[in-house]
Amino acid sequence: MFLPNRNTPRWIIFSIDLTICFLSFAFSYLVRFEFAPPVNEIALARIFLPAFLFVRALSFLIGRTYAGIIRYTSTQDNLRIFTAITAGSGIFAIANQIRYHAIDQQYFLPYSIIILDYLITLFSMIVFRIAVKVAYMELKTPDVVRKRVAIFGAGDGGIIAKRTIDRDSRSGMKVVAFFDDDAKKSGMKLEGADIYQTARLREFMAAGKIDQVVIAAPSISKQRKNAIIEEALAAGIQISDMPPSGQWIGGELSVRQFRDVKIEDLLGRDSIQLDTEEVRRTIHQKIVLVTGAAGSIGSELVRQILVFKPAKLILLDQAETPLFELESELQLSETEGSFEVVIGDIRQRERMRRMMDHFRPEVVFHAAAYKHVPLMENNPSEAILTNVLGTRVMADLSVEFGVKTFILISTDKAVNPTNVMGASKRVAEMYVQALSQEKRTSFITTRFGNVLGSNGSVIPIFRKQIQRGGPVTVTHPEVTRFFMTIPEAAQLVLQAASMGSGGEIFAFDMGEQVRIVDLAEKMIRLSGLEPGVDIEIQITGLRPGEKLYEEVLNEKEKTKPTPHQKILIAEVRTYPLQEVQKDINELIDLFDTQNNDRIVAHLKKMVPEFVSNNSEFERLDQSK
Repeated sequence: MFLPNRNTPRWIIFSIDLTICFLSFAFSYLVRFEFAPPVNEIALARIFLPAFLFVRALSFLIGRTYAGIIRYTSTQDNLRIFTAITAGSGIFAIANQIRYHAIDQQYFLPYSIIILDYLITLFSMIVFRIAVKVAYMELKTPDVVRKRVAIFGAGDGGIIAKRTIDRDSRSGMKVVAFFDDDAKKSGMKLEGADIYQTARLREFMAAGKIDQVVIAAPSISKQRKNAIIEEALAAGIQISDMPPSGQWIGGELSVRQFRDVKIEDLLGRDSIQLDTEEVRRTIHQKIVLVTGAAGSIGSELVRQILVFKPAKLILLDQAETPLFELESELQLSETEGSFEVVIGDIRQRERMRRMMDHFRPEVVFHAAAYKHVPLMENNPSEAILTNVLGTRVMADLSVEFGVKTFILISTDKAVNPTNVMGASKRVAEMYVQALSQEKRTSFITTRFGNVLGSNGSVIPIFRKQIQRGGPVTVTHPEVTRFFMTIPEAAQLVLQAASMGSGGEIFAFDMGEQVRIVDLAEKMIRLSGLEPGVDIEIQITGLRPGEKLYEEVLNEKEKTKPTPHQKILIAEVRTYPLQEVQKDINELIDLFDTQNNDRIVAHLKKMVPEFVSNNSEFERLDQSK
């Protein structure tokens, strides 16, 4: 109630600064002459005072020392004060020299007065601003209502985070400590707060000395970051992350930009190293087509391909609204690469032939596919029409129009498939691999597991369930999955595209499998809630076609290393092109029958390792 939110008028700040200058000038005289200045010196000071204040006022006007908001005083404000006062005192010193050498060999002011005044004025003006800032912070947000914050990272990022918190009186936060892995910093102070070794962070959490941890170390490894997050979650402490500088609004950080740590941060891994020159040679100034461009993987491929400046990038999808949204995003981002949006269905051969004939792409990334296991288990005919026929259409046309490289985006569910979706993708793999043996186009296949945050994946579903108050549904207490971030998956696809010579199936290093129950519990805790208390976890049973764990390789498959440590080449069985073509023709012909049993039975014939799980089609395995 005592602190108005409006800013103090600038003329008042200007007047206070001049008053400080007058008092500093007078105090300098008192100190210089041991608090008993001679009468003649007092008379000289009175004569020189108007000129002295005029010079100070002029330097303040030019340096705009009065322009800053005092309660938010920053380093830049103090730098302006330093520059203005130094310039003014410099003028006094020069005036002294001119009078001494050109007029009467006397000084306007003793140099001791000039030096004393300079130091006292500089100190007083800066201290005044800091005192107002501190008083405002303390009175505006009393300690009793503040959230005690610990900052991990006692470097530049930590300093910026603390100053941001201190500047925002409405945040209700107060930095009480820094923690850092650098043992040399332990025991020191930074911006008035003690620095401790990270090993003591758990002790502070357990003792209830902090309410929140802000991670402000941009170069921290994923493993280290995950360890800190896990400790905070175990202690029930809120944990936030400071965004990278490129994401600051208007180039300035605010407390509102601190974001709560998400499950993607826990599951994500250290950024991968791309051989950018190899990828550039594959993409730069080439005509590139991405099918399924509006999907999770397709859209990220589009973003990353544009970085390498293709001659033209064609975005193909049948989903109108997502494609429109992607086009709008790219237009707003002012990307340098040229792109064109095409609405079309990969199952329509003539539409695709017209598109291929018009653009003549040199590289095709085939990401279009149906991917949801339970939906495809209930609609096998649609799975084979899109995942098999659609892939064959695009592959055949790529050969017809001289595409140099064709990259099929496959899935780990194609390995020992237990569902229609996985089996249909395995047939697509078989076809492009067989085609690569006889045609000039290089056909390359990439396999990977679930991507974090993709449309319809478990994480967005859990997030919505938590927002609704639960329950969070998990199919089985032991079900596990591989996870990879969308950008990482897209980067590895680009790298594989630049490495392949044709016929390879590249399997990505997916890391360790994650128990979905553990994932659900962590997401609930990250929301500030307690599993089983605030949000229930409900076991619903495996869905049709779902299995407990995923595989990237078949038991009979072997691998060969590649120059990239996260990419392996799977040595899989190949099939003669004529045999695969015959089987696929028979499979597609079954679409018109709309007989799911016959369609799935034929899939099982083509993919002998396809054994249904938790599905009505298990009876076909028994009869076989």
